[in-house]
Amino acid sequence: MTEHQASEHVHEVLPPILELQSITKRFDNVLALHDVSMQINPGEVHCLLGDNGAGKSTLIKIFSGVHQQTSGNMCLEGASISFANPREARDRGIATVHQGTGVLPLMSVARNFFVGSEPTRGKGVLRRMDMAEARRVSLEQIQALGIRRVEDADQLVGTLSGGERQALAISRALYFGARVLILDEPTAALGVREAQTVLKLIRRVRHRGVAVVLVTHNAYHALAVGDRFTILIHGEAADSFVQGERTREEVLNLMAGGEELEDLQLELEEIDAEFTPSA
Repeated sequence: MTEHQASEHVHEVLPPILELQSITKRFDNVLALHDVSMQINPGEVHCLLGDNGAGKSTLIKIFSGVHQQTSGNMCLEGASISFANPREARDRGIATVHQGTGVLPLMSVARNFFVGSEPTRGKGVLRRMDMAEARRVSLEQIQALGIRRVEDADQLVGTLSGGERQALAISRALYFGARVLILDEPTAALGVREAQTVLKLIRRVRHRGVAVVLVTHNAYHALAVGDRFTILIHGEAADSFVQGERTREEVLNLMAGGEELEDLQLELEEIDAEFTPSA
């Protein structure tokens, strides 16, 4: 079975690993999120869609422990939980890969892969980083995601393509135990071919049984790999659906705000009328 065929196959839905129940977030008098509920399931890609300012960033910061909700409940494997900071979230298997991927361009692939968690050898004053192990593991993990072009673990990350940097960040998160992988606009700054590379990475991660939250404003990319979808508009969940329940046109119209587009069209026609000579 090809990866495309596998994506079309109806698979058994497991209990949610992460669930948000009526999440509301206020910053002083600003209501950033209101009554948002989501279920994140293992082995699925849940796409969080919305335009700039829709509340996507605030929501994933609650997922990852940067913010705590004002009200509502978050459950991890059925148990209520609140993360005091991102380290707590990572320790419980929730990893976030941001648009910039958090890699260090002037360091090698191997050093980036293990930064802060370096494998060591020797004892006492003779203890040092085990570079051979770092090289072996980093290449093995990156290539396991289908990125065969990275062949030298000493290669500077700054020389990698955007898709290869995403592969490095994703493989690192998986190696250190991510069970929920949040990808924040991973294709936003990429060209067509590199974006396709990232979408293939997402599909491979999904088949490993990892729960993926794809945060994007690109409906085309979301519909290509997503299993479930939540659309945020002005901090509220405007719609939730599964693959096949909405057409691409319906999704694009909802994201853009159908009523707002209709109002805009009327206003544009009025402007055109001002400049149209009367008969």
